[in-house]
Amino acid sequence: MSRGAQRALSLVVLLTVAHLLYPARIEASAPDTVTVYYNRACADCLHYIEETVGPLLRQAGYEDPAYKDYVNEPANRTALIEQSDGLGVPPNLQSHLTVFVGDRLILEGHIPEHVVADLLSAPADRFERMLIYQDKMSGATDYVAWAFRGEPQTYAIDTPIGEYLAYLDEHGDHLGPPAAVDEERSLLPLVLSTGFLDGLNPCAFAVLLFFIAFLFTIRRTSGAVWAMGLVYVAAIYLAYFLIGLGLMQAVLFINDHHLMAKIGSWLVIGLGLINLKDYFFPQLPIHLRIPAIAHGTIQDWLKRATFPTAAIGGFLVGLCTFPCSGGIYVAIVGLLAAKTTYLQGVGYLGLYNLAFVAPLLVILVGVSNRRVMHRIRLVEQSSRRWVRLATGVGMVLVGAVILIWFV
Repeated sequence: MSRGAQRALSLVVLLTVAHLLYPARIEASAPDTVTVYYNRACADCLHYIEETVGPLLRQAGYEDPAYKDYVNEPANRTALIEQSDGLGVPPNLQSHLTVFVGDRLILEGHIPEHVVADLLSAPADRFERMLIYQDKMSGATDYVAWAFRGEPQTYAIDTPIGEYLAYLDEHGDHLGPPAAVDEERSLLPLVLSTGFLDGLNPCAFAVLLFFIAFLFTIRRTSGAVWAMGLVYVAAIYLAYFLIGLGLMQAVLFINDHHLMAKIGSWLVIGLGLINLKDYFFPQLPIHLRIPAIAHGTIQDWLKRATFPTAAIGGFLVGLCTFPCSGGIYVAIVGLLAAKTTYLQGVGYLGLYNLAFVAPLLVILVGVSNRRVMHRIRLVEQSSRRWVRLATGVGMVLVGAVILIWFV
């Protein structure tokens, strides 16, 4: 083969290889896709994305984001949780508004415009993956930056992100995984203890003891008393659990999870002070108790002494006792919405309600015979004011703990 033919063949080969590799090169250099997880009811969120983040993305060469409403579309909520968990986003750095710019940049909440602009224009080698968190829709004073190593750093709202990038350049070689301070773990004892405290409700105790005493009066066997008592307690669990799910949906709809946790905490403190008032000044108005009309209705259902009526009576007790002690529940639900994913929050609600009905189960165990049941009724009646004192003090402390250490 002549030299000219060899050159021509080499040129053909090079052009063929270049033609094959060119689409792959273009695809590799194309900007990542952008996904926005939001609540359709949050007009401020959409305005922020469309007026602040959108123009910056287009300027950087990105296509229009894909919008996914995670409140009205459960599948989007599941996708958000899976993507956040897959990338290692901790629950305490998850906001009501999330923007994924590929897998490299995660914007949680309403991030300052100058921070977004600087990160989109930063060279690819400045960071592998970055998360910015700022959950307030207005009045923010700081934001959090985290490159998935070391500890998240907090900066004043007007501080350039370059300060954190310089911190990474200086300490990057020594930044390992974040310290094992799992805020989610600290939620478990709080959820269980507050659920048990919430369950120390004299109203529910009195109704359960009345029901069991009535069953013994009509000569039901111990087995039947146990079975109907369990149905009664299970119905209270179901009612309170459904209330919790409704509260969680309401908190998600409102969007400001931390605010709801704070409101709930102050509500806990207020209800605790009412319990303390009932101990020291029982003659003063405003009491935490089942309404008289509801109390009569509940007793009428329970006196029928069947499994369905036991379930209806228990469900009514769960609904009617919520105003007495619901402050703790509101605070815990707001806290779970702020600190956990939706599915984790539902799991914690289940545990909370198990702790909530635990005192009733203890009483049910203790009333296996009439004599024990009679003594427990006497103790319950004589110690009712002391229970209100203990629960009042406990509720005030719980509200203060959540305000100081969790929100």
